[in-house]
Amino acid sequence: MTVPLILASQSPFRRMLMENAGLTFETQAAEIDERAAEAALAAHNPTPQGIAEALAIEKARDVARRNPSSLVIGSDQTLSLEGLVFHKPADMAEAKSHLTAMSGKTHSLNCGIALVRDGETLWSDVSIANLTMRPLSEAFIDRHLARVGARVLASVGAYQLEGEGVQLFERIDGDYFTILGLPLLPLLAKLRDLGAIDA
Repeated sequence: MTVPLILASQSPFRRMLMENAGLTFETQAAEIDERAAEAALAAHNPTPQGIAEALAIEKARDVARRNPSSLVIGSDQTLSLEGLVFHKPADMAEAKSHLTAMSGKTHSLNCGIALVRDGETLWSDVSIANLTMRPLSEAFIDRHLARVGARVLASVGAYQLEGEGVQLFERIDGDYFTILGLPLLPLLAKLRDLGAIDA
C-alpha cells in the first residue's frame, strides 16, 4: 500500500536523512507556536522527553489537518541539562551562554517523533542521546562561534555535530539520527509495520 508521506518540517537535515534513506515524501512546515504549545503543557509538569513527544505530535497533527489521508511525520527535539530545558539561542550572546553552561557537562538531546493520519496519532516515540562536552575555555568558545557564525542559531544546542561542533565533545552516547533531529531507525520500522514503505 502506498500512502502519501509528508514530513512536517522544513529542516534541511531531516529532509536529507529521509532522502538518503530512499523515501519518497513531501515536506510541509507545521504552523504552530512551539513556545505557546510548550506553555500549555506546563500545567502537567512534563519531562523534557514529554515536551519533545507532545510537540512532535502537535506538528504532525497540524500538517495532517491540511492533508487528508496523508501519513504525516512530526519530529521535535529538546535539550535538557541538569533539569533545565534549552531552546534555540536567539542570538550569538545566547549561543555563548548555552555553550558555557554545557562546558564539561553531559546534556541530553530528546527527540520526539510521531505519525499522524486524519487526526489520529498512529504512533509516537522518544529517542535520547547523551552528549558530554569537554571543558571549554571562554576564548575557545569565542573563536569557535566566530568561525561557525550564525549557523549555530539553527540548533537547540548552539552547535552542529555534523560540522565543527564535533570538536566540542569528548563523548557521545546515542544515535546519530537522533542527534540530527529524526530518529530514523524506529521511524522506518514503524513505516514498514504500517505498510507505508516496502518491507
